[in-house]
Amino acid sequence: MSRLILKNLAKSFDNVMAVDHISLEVEEGEFVTLLGPSGCGKTTTLRTIAGFYQPDEGEIYFNDRLMNEVPPAKRNSSMCFQSYALFPHMNVYDNIAFGLKMRKVPKPEQKKRVDKVLGMLSLAGMGQRKPSQLSGGQQQRVALARAIVTEPDILLFDEPLSNLDAKLRVQVRVEIKEMQKRLGITSIYVTHDQDEALAISDRIVVMNQGQIEQVGDPQSIYLHPKTSFVAGFIGLANIFEGRIIERQGSKATVEASFGKLRALMGEKPGNVGDAVKFSFRPESMKLYRGGDENLLRGTILHAIFMGDATDLFVDVEGNRLRAHADSMTTLSAGDPAEFSIAPNAIQFLE
Repeated sequence: MSRLILKNLAKSFDNVMAVDHISLEVEEGEFVTLLGPSGCGKTTTLRTIAGFYQPDEGEIYFNDRLMNEVPPAKRNSSMCFQSYALFPHMNVYDNIAFGLKMRKVPKPEQKKRVDKVLGMLSLAGMGQRKPSQLSGGQQQRVALARAIVTEPDILLFDEPLSNLDAKLRVQVRVEIKEMQKRLGITSIYVTHDQDEALAISDRIVVMNQGQIEQVGDPQSIYLHPKTSFVAGFIGLANIFEGRIIERQGSKATVEASFGKLRALMGEKPGNVGDAVKFSFRPESMKLYRGGDENLLRGTILHAIFMGDATDLFVDVEGNRLRAHADSMTTLSAGDPAEFSIAPNAIQFLE
């Protein structure tokens, strides 16, 4: 295993900054996801770690070893590609053993390692099949087996599940997480899928326009976003601007276009009269039961049944808010409704 350190990493293409001087430390055995929209710099960062791109500035370390000038084949890292990149003329066994052959690993050791990963990834008995004879999930497992059979220090994933259907994606991501924890390989995973990142990561690095917006564990990223971008990109969020009209220590009252809200600001800076930006999740907007704080009255615009919940779009004083109710709710378009928001569910944004 290796600890990965990026220091002030920068990479541009045709004078467009793809990665804009980012720094990051990934501990041994940690599973870290680079998350963001297309063009945010996550794949460029991954490919620079792998050695496919040379950084314009900054340093890459595997433990204490500077890797900037080390070619990809000598970095002892492995990558799982979005396209699987399997050799169609080779069977499963030879695809998995390819990296071992290139490293001139003795044949008995090759067989031992290949058989081990075939069993680990539920591919036992499929060694003689060609990739064309496998399902998409099986092909992804072969690509994963090929990546881990060389026992890399760092395992890199470039959106490996994007070609799978939704149900299979959930299954394979669980398998990847279990495998990674069992082997303890330091892993960097790239995706634009927020649910995937939340489900699989020890920590998430949210990227936007080549920069890091926030780093944290899945719970803190979701519940305590620092910026408007993170709040809007991870899950669903109601994001508004307002003004502080009262503050006593960590408690504040904020006036927004749809009403006044009591909120907990903690140690965040802000005085009476200051403009603020804040967010709250739809699931934090609860149907009013009496006695709750932050009562909001509105009219249901749309009620969309989602199976395990009902997605509500609500008009409150001319503002469109989003709320969640349980799947048994009888609310429908045109109905009046009352909601409340707990003060600690309101997050102030930079």
